[in-house]
Amino acid sequence: MFPFEKTAVGDFAVSWKLAETISVETSRRVLCCYQALRESKNPVLKQITDIVPTYLSVTVYFREAGNDEIQKAVALTDEFFSRLDMNSADNGKGSVLTVEFPVVYNGADLERVAEIHGISVESVIRLHCSSEYRVAMIGFKPYFPYLIGLPAELETPRLDSPRLSVPAGSVAVGGAQTGIYPEVSPGGWNLLGVTDPELLKQLRPGDRVLFKAVSK
Repeated sequence: MFPFEKTAVGDFAVSWKLAETISVETSRRVLCCYQALRESKNPVLKQITDIVPTYLSVTVYFREAGNDEIQKAVALTDEFFSRLDMNSADNGKGSVLTVEFPVVYNGADLERVAEIHGISVESVIRLHCSSEYRVAMIGFKPYFPYLIGLPAELETPRLDSPRLSVPAGSVAVGGAQTGIYPEVSPGGWNLLGVTDPELLKQLRPGDRVLFKAVSK
């Protein structure tokens, strides 16, 4: 049955929840819905003002208009999602980007992560650079990408006590996620290295991210 669950969010937004647990497959389906809806030319869907994907859901914001118009747009969105072929859809089409981030792997927690997993620092770096990640959503701070695709060997609990100040451009892992801090801010993820935070401004949900180790 699709969608899994539909919930009103205030008067002008509806959230379609696709699963109960985070997974690569759930994120793929969420991003499929997000991108297909964003690129639709259906005139009724012009009532949509914003589309926000998360790990589990897609929230759609509608223009402040007559109730009938909103209901028509919600019903059409329901129908639109129900007709999507999730098995054949590929998020790699259309406006999706692949962005490579050069990373100096000198983070304060690099050795700690290696010790937790019983591997070398070099192995941590190799594993982190071996995956192709997807931007599951943007949040926490403007431009902060939540990236799905971290190798299971690097899944690491967050710090017990978050830092009050994490440098801009810090590349970090927390649980099964990896991400990049766009600006100086508090944070509890494990710091692996640093990259150019300006590159974050071009990312959107669904984009691919690659990491490449560099010396400086």
